[in-house]
Amino acid sequence: MRVVVVGAGVVGLSCAVRLLEDSHRVDVVARDLPLETTSVVAAALVRPYRVGPPELVARWTATSSEVFTDLAASGEDHGVRVLPGTDVGRGDVVAPVVDMPCYLRWLAGRVERLGGTLTRLNLAALPDHGDAVVNCSGLGARLLGADHTVVPVAGQVVVVEQIGLERFWLDDRAGRPVTYVVPRAREIVLGGTADELEWSRTPSPRVAADIVQRAAELVPGLAHARVLRHKVGLRPWRPDVRLERVGRVVHCYGHGGAGVTLSWGCAQDVAQQVQEL
Repeated sequence: MRVVVVGAGVVGLSCAVRLLEDSHRVDVVARDLPLETTSVVAAALVRPYRVGPPELVARWTATSSEVFTDLAASGEDHGVRVLPGTDVGRGDVVAPVVDMPCYLRWLAGRVERLGGTLTRLNLAALPDHGDAVVNCSGLGARLLGADHTVVPVAGQVVVVEQIGLERFWLDDRAGRPVTYVVPRAREIVLGGTADELEWSRTPSPRVAADIVQRAAELVPGLAHARVLRHKVGLRPWRPDVRLERVGRVVHCYGHGGAGVTLSWGCAQDVAQQVQEL
């Protein structure tokens, strides 16, 4: 079966890999290539954030966590590690952490190694060719899915030099802005913000200073860490993830701040939906 996947973020690429593993012919088309998507901005601590419905999120997260844990043990150069961390107010935890620029390059390469294609294409509507279409267009679903319940929730991050940190920190207690410190091999991602209905991708110096201050309260050594770059990503949020088949189209979007966390679980369900065709 020929399947066209629309969207080259982490969800679209994960769906493409699962479909290729099921021996479908898969073409990924997207306005933004992987390293231009919102996915590349994510700190990518694998745990749910601003996403529903709860029962499906729990199952999708469990599936993804298992895949990421297996990847971390594989020894491949994909940027996936399992690290200890502190969830303020809850205690010590262990979770997968994903270096998104590295991981997206690996994921796109896996699509191509399995025989899929990846093409830049600015669509005005979902493709009318192929036996099935998988709509992983994120915020683009406002146009391509005619779904205006999908709205942006902007998240700003500050990326700083690695100072020898090998554990993550998360403070999402009620009544305060979510703060996270997520180490990668060569840098550390500090966040964050959650600005609903904000379309601007321009980082705010004031917000950046606040993020660094909050992060330094968790890890004091970050107060003077050299800043490498500032980024803003637009999370595609809707009240619940839409994962359903309508005719030959399987919709899979609205993952909010949990695209990485839900990616493999949703990809598995998408593959099952396509198989039913």
